Amino acid sequence: MKGNDAGLTLPSGKLPPDILQKKVLVFSGTVRKEVLIGPRVGEDAAVIDWEPGKYMIVASDPIVGAAKKAGRLLVTVNANDIASKGGDPLYLITTTIFPSETRLERLEQIMEEIHEACLELGVALVGGHTEVNDRYNYPVIVATMIGAGEVLLKAENIAPGDVMIATKHVGLEGMSILANDRPDLLKVVLSTEEIREVTTWINRISVLPEARVLRKWAKFMHDPTEGGLIGGISEVLRLTSLGFELEEENLPVHPLTRRCADSLNFDPGHLISSGVLLAVLAPKNLQEALGALGEQGIEAQEIGRFTKVNGNVRQDATEVLWELLERPKVHE
Repeated sequence: MKGNDAGLTLPSGKLPPDILQKKVLVFSGTVRKEVLIGPRVGEDAAVIDWEPGKYMIVASDPIVGAAKKAGRLLVTVNANDIASKGGDPLYLITTTIFPSETRLERLEQIMEEIHEACLELGVALVGGHTEVNDRYNYPVIVATMIGAGEVLLKAENIAPGDVMIATKHVGLEGMSILANDRPDLLKVVLSTEEIREVTTWINRISVLPEARVLRKWAKFMHDPTEGGLIGGISEVLRLTSLGFELEEENLPVHPLTRRCADSLNFDPGHLISSGVLLAVLAPKNLQEALGALGEQGIEAQEIGRFTKVNGNVRQDATEVLWELLERPKVHE
């Protein structure tokens, strides 16, 4: 870094948007005319003009917070980024780095999870890199997903009065991670049967079904991961010159998530929310889109509207999962 912030110590977690914008995204290599959407805060994937009426969509994400089902999560969150740009995931490249003394069955488990998730989505695992390195004490797994689409969803198309809908319920991924990796925390609030139910939420993290329905009407879609639903909205706002009036009473919070949030004192709106899809629609298309989702058994609801002036959502991508995972173990 240069200037007064050269000695700044970076915070843990996803880089704050201002640092990401000023210190990372300004370095984007050669400018190529076929890159229609490149690196920007709030964009889930790059979009490249490939042939008339068809686009290549490319995304990359790691899994850093989950121990169990990490391979499945890796495939799903990368596929979600492709889906949020209106495309279908096709090809996956992985980088997996394991700490020394990793048991062979752990390596095989993660790779089998990746393989099975790819099969479910019709994705080919076409290459990557795998190694063991004593500089790490936890597996580092990263993937790049390549997909294809026939629509171009741009935030510049969002206008005042457009509505945003959210599918499923906030904190979906975060709650499933807590149930799988920190059930001791949730036992203070939930029964064993309820925790078992939350562990299954990981199977609902794909947004491909709703994205395939909504790309017919959507002006823009976004996959709110770290920072949760509120962080996801604020990321979309950074791509526009608009405000957003959030109808907080309409936030889809599952009763089990609400009970945990109240007891453990965290904001569910800032709990990592892969599995939720935010979609921006013209008001005239709202009811038709909600009806089409309902026919597929996908719950969704309007959560607010874009405004010409500042709304009630501030720029805040705070993520609560990491603090929850670091809390002391709760003994019975």
